Amino acid sequence: MSPLKNISYSILDLATVRAGETPTETFPKSLALAQQSERLGYKRYWFAEHHNMISVASSATSILIGYVAGGTQTIRVGSGGIMLPNHAPLIIAEQFGTLASLYPNRIDLGLGRAPGTDQVTAMAIRGENVHAVHHFPRDIEKLQLLFSTDNQYSNVRAVPGEGLEIPIWVLGSSMDSARLAAEKGLPYAFASHFAPSYFAQAATYYKQNFKPSKYLDKPYLMACVNVVAANSNDEAEYLATSVKQMFLGVITGKRSLLQPPVDHINQVWDEFEQQGVESMLEYSFIGTPETIKNKLEDFVSKFDINELMATSHIYDHEAGLKSNELFASIFN
Repeated sequence: MSPLKNISYSILDLATVRAGETPTETFPKSLALAQQSERLGYKRYWFAEHHNMISVASSATSILIGYVAGGTQTIRVGSGGIMLPNHAPLIIAEQFGTLASLYPNRIDLGLGRAPGTDQVTAMAIRGENVHAVHHFPRDIEKLQLLFSTDNQYSNVRAVPGEGLEIPIWVLGSSMDSARLAAEKGLPYAFASHFAPSYFAQAATYYKQNFKPSKYLDKPYLMACVNVVAANSNDEAEYLATSVKQMFLGVITGKRSLLQPPVDHINQVWDEFEQQGVESMLEYSFIGTPETIKNKLEDFVSKFDINELMATSHIYDHEAGLKSNELFASIFN
């Protein structure tokens, strides 16, 4: 039996803004992708909190979660993630308590400790709370308390939020997040789509050191990967030049809106830039469904993955919808 037979598959969306467009055009395309994903059996649709990036429009993450949850019926919608040190735990408890009240049993709260931006912008967001990253484990505990009925006699209560079952996930790209998720007995989502270096080590540690909790009785590992699927391998490789250009902007510091694909990617980067981009894209699955399936089966088996989350930065919206459909077909 294929290791993909009983595995869940989900979507991570950054509300990526394409060249020639604005967020006004981007948000309806995210909703259309979410609606298609729901029809295709995807389990979750998550948005990631980023700031001061012209190609990423998911900065007001909670608002986009509500927008997509309101336009769908059954798919779980959540954060991948909320960068908790950017916010007071009470505010997040109230926001997600509101979302969970509006859309019961459909909201996920994935939490990260990074700022989701550059250091100058992080200072603008956090101000004197710039060292909040060190309080991340404690702030998760505060959130858990605010969501619990045990907090009903406290002077500070989350209304709405208190008493609601909102799954909390630990997100990360390092060993620190793996240790935290294992210690607290929480589901763990790793950002292998852009930070592959520590994935193998973190996944192994989490699985081996997981402590059962009232939230989860055994480890649950989600891996986020880049996916570009098409009817031919050549077409998929062509479409994938957009995401490669996006990551080139990350390593060079020359960020731009998501660019159209190019026929000759080697004319865009030099040898060292290519090595940098390809190292970040180690866990990328590009090709036909058959090509992707063979690689995914090895990946899932090797790391004992429970759920896959795909992120796809494809310039053409229709090609993105087609990729989403072809990826889903691998699991069905």
